[in-house]
Amino acid sequence: MAKEAKARIKINKLLEEAGWCLLDDDKQKANVVLEGKAKMTASVIEDCGVNYEKTKNGFMDFLLLDQDGHALVVLEAKREDINPLSSKNQARDYARSVHAPF
Repeated sequence: MAKEAKARIKINKLLEEAGWCLLDDDKQKANVVLEGKAKMTASVIEDCGVNYEKTKNGFMDFLLLDQDGHALVVLEAKREDINPLSSKNQARDYARSVHAPF
């Protein structure tokens, strides 16, 4: 299993333990979107530099929704051997693209 897949499994578990719902069930509707699409503008792509996947649309690993279903938090999953700050700009740009405050 790839290291990033292991990270996602760990994050899924932590989100569920914290009360987030990853799948619709009888009690509640999911409030986490997995691999949500983010529209990226040309200037955002240019600002990300050479280490960024050059695409007009990116995919957020996790998008957490508030109680009204609006974007609240973007989470990017990375392998444990990657410095989490290295993807800060990517996550910030995704958050801006969906108007998430975090």
